[in-house]
Amino acid sequence: MATSGKDIGERAAVIVASTSCAAGTATDKTGPVIAQWLGERGFAATNPMVVSDGLPVRLAVDEQLSAGARVVVVTGGTGVSPDDQSPEMVAPLLDVQLPGIIEAIRRRGEAKTPMAVMTRGVAGFAGNSFVLTLPGSTGGVADGLAVLDPILDHLLEQRSGARDHGPR
Repeated sequence: MATSGKDIGERAAVIVASTSCAAGTATDKTGPVIAQWLGERGFAATNPMVVSDGLPVRLAVDEQLSAGARVVVVTGGTGVSPDDQSPEMVAPLLDVQLPGIIEAIRRRGEAKTPMAVMTRGVAGFAGNSFVLTLPGSTGGVADGLAVLDPILDHLLEQRSGARDHGPR
């Protein structure tokens, strides 16, 4: 059977897409939450990497994929502001897209705020690495992690070739 982060301490990365945080004019509140969540699930999570919106997001994701991260979570840049470009930067890197994950995150968030439908995240695999973009809000991150929690290990196992499709 394939292994997951819980089994071998696979590497995970968190990228914060925020021009204001990168410039030091704002404080990121989501990156550490995601890194802690990944660590609690057995992943060797790096300290969040803070980058400006736009092309720096793509470069950071590329860097983490090249370094062997099995999971890469980007927080921020999924809204509709002109500089919100995380989906456009990450989507071209994905071999397999999983839109149902983003749909589930939106549904979960919409139960709390109508603004959740504005997120434009992407999720999928770049090779065998799972990549997800989450909103930059603490609520959006909480919703995303709640959706991901019961499926992350199974996603990774399936991508590694496991034939068990789980309970029905």
